[in-house]
Amino acid sequence: MKKNEIKHVLPGSIAEEIGLEPGDVILKINNNEIKDILDYRFLMSDEEILLTVLTKQGEEVEVEIEKEVYEDLGVEFESGLIDTAKSCANRCVVCFIDQLPKGMRETLYFKDDDTRLSFFQGNYVTLTNVPEKEIDRFISMHVSPINVSVHTTNPALRVEMLKNKNAGNIMERLTKLSDNGILLNAQIVLCPGINDGSELDRTLSDLLTLGHIRSVSIVPIGKTKHRDGLCEIPSVDKEKATLVLEQVEAWQKKALEKTGSRLFFASDEFYLKAEREIPSADEYEQFPQIENGVGLIASMKEEFFMALKENYTLTQPRRVSVATGASAFNFIKSIAKEAENRYNNLKVDVYEITNNFFGEEITVAGLLCGCDILSQLKGKPLGDCLLISKCMLRDSSNVLLDDITVDDIQQELGVKVLAVENDGYEFLEALLGI
Repeated sequence: MKKNEIKHVLPGSIAEEIGLEPGDVILKINNNEIKDILDYRFLMSDEEILLTVLTKQGEEVEVEIEKEVYEDLGVEFESGLIDTAKSCANRCVVCFIDQLPKGMRETLYFKDDDTRLSFFQGNYVTLTNVPEKEIDRFISMHVSPINVSVHTTNPALRVEMLKNKNAGNIMERLTKLSDNGILLNAQIVLCPGINDGSELDRTLSDLLTLGHIRSVSIVPIGKTKHRDGLCEIPSVDKEKATLVLEQVEAWQKKALEKTGSRLFFASDEFYLKAEREIPSADEYEQFPQIENGVGLIASMKEEFFMALKENYTLTQPRRVSVATGASAFNFIKSIAKEAENRYNNLKVDVYEITNNFFGEEITVAGLLCGCDILSQLKGKPLGDCLLISKCMLRDSSNVLLDDITVDDIQQELGVKVLAVENDGYEFLEALLGI
């Protein structure tokens, strides 16, 4: 199959109207060849389009189209990128994929580092495998925002952390993108003894100089028990978490004075490890990096207490259970108790699942596996329904990381399993069976 070959034509679309069919190949738009999805989206934004198509019968035809600005043609390609995703050329000391056990499904071992996926799907990329002409193309098309795994702005240290000789020019690249109006989100995976302390100060100071930086998250390194052959990195403990929070909060004050935004945000894990109260939802400034676990608890807490004020009713006694990771256990248990206090005929059992698959240092719910849920909930009272977080599932499917499915869990435990978004309203509605 050619990379520009049409896989599906959407009903009622322009493509259907002009007679395009699956198997046709879009060769050019306005006499420009299509390299990937960026070219396609950029070229399709015009009102007047000259489409060059190779039909599945082998005939090359041209079709003139008049449409609204940015109106899509209405086709789907075999690959969402209309190209092969770029893999990672680094050997980062923070890489989670390098810490996976053997024998998992092959797709889990693919390391993507594709800036196009950063734009379309929110992936974080290192920019180490992007030629300068691609940076210029992103700027010309105003591909924004771009999410970047920075880790450190010290050139020599970044080369060492990423194990890539091309990793040291990160500030030059970020500055070029920012100076040309590209909005940036940055991530720092913090490794004690490597990019913390004065190195973290340097990185945050450098990032504060960028004019179009939207947010910077600081998250602790996730260490599995499968680190054979990898460098030793200390874990983030209570003392380290406390120091990092003090450091980040000091930089938040500087950023507020300079930009009007806190800009720097520590992940929820730091507050939990430091046994510090999670900031209020307002302090996360619309949660620019909630997908990185930054403000997830604050957001869900705010939504949950708003949901409690709704006129939901529970007429029949109901008992449900919740399976979650160690990091969120106390929070989930606390809001479940609030629900029980609000609804006298509701009983909620919250179970903390230890991550034996990856190791006990992995405490987030999103990395729990089906085998641990099954082994630790077997024989436990689970009530009418077992709730799990939808973040445990891969790629909008019903499959967990270890290939155990929601159906497998239901059958093995003999209870209905419901995957719930990390949303306070949805969580309360699931508790009540609404």
